[in-house]
Amino acid sequence: MIEAEKNDPSLSTKDRLIRTAARMFHSHGYHGVGLTELLSAAGAPKGSLYHHFPNGKSDLALAAATWASDGMLRLIAASFEPAESFQAGFTTLCHKLAKLLDLSNQSDGCPVTGILFDGPDNAAFRAHAAHLFDGWIREGAHHAERFGIPKESARRQGEHMFMLLEGGWLLARARRDSDVLRSLPEHLGSD
Repeated sequence: MIEAEKNDPSLSTKDRLIRTAARMFHSHGYHGVGLTELLSAAGAPKGSLYHHFPNGKSDLALAAATWASDGMLRLIAASFEPAESFQAGFTTLCHKLAKLLDLSNQSDGCPVTGILFDGPDNAAFRAHAAHLFDGWIREGAHHAERFGIPKESARRQGEHMFMLLEGGWLLARARRDSDVLRSLPEHLGSD
């Protein structure tokens, strides 16, 4: 997939850097990816990194995490919007994530934690992760409210969904078993 993006003329250099970084950081962790390797995979000259991301790798990691999170938000919406209930939407989401895990040979987990929590231990990374995760919780709460769950309970349902997903990703990765994700809906319950 990275090679296809490297040769995609419709992507700007900045977009190639972000997408390539997101995938590489997700697979190898922030510290497992060197700048030379990243620039080569993105087909980008070194000067372009600092042109688009003045603080270099750390700014690129923040942008990559945002891009990955946006993809997760789209997946949440696509799972819940056609659903007939919150439980049905969550079930669809879990099955889609399990399929993605299968496609990665059980090596992928949360697209944000691999980028930001393997990076430098700094306040900006933690704050950005909290902001992105709050977005996932808000998206889940929005759908819970849409299905008639009262606002305060909907927020808790969104948080519960998030905690199940994060824990499920870790356990599925450790066990190398995507069925962990498929079983999450039975743990959701209702509020």
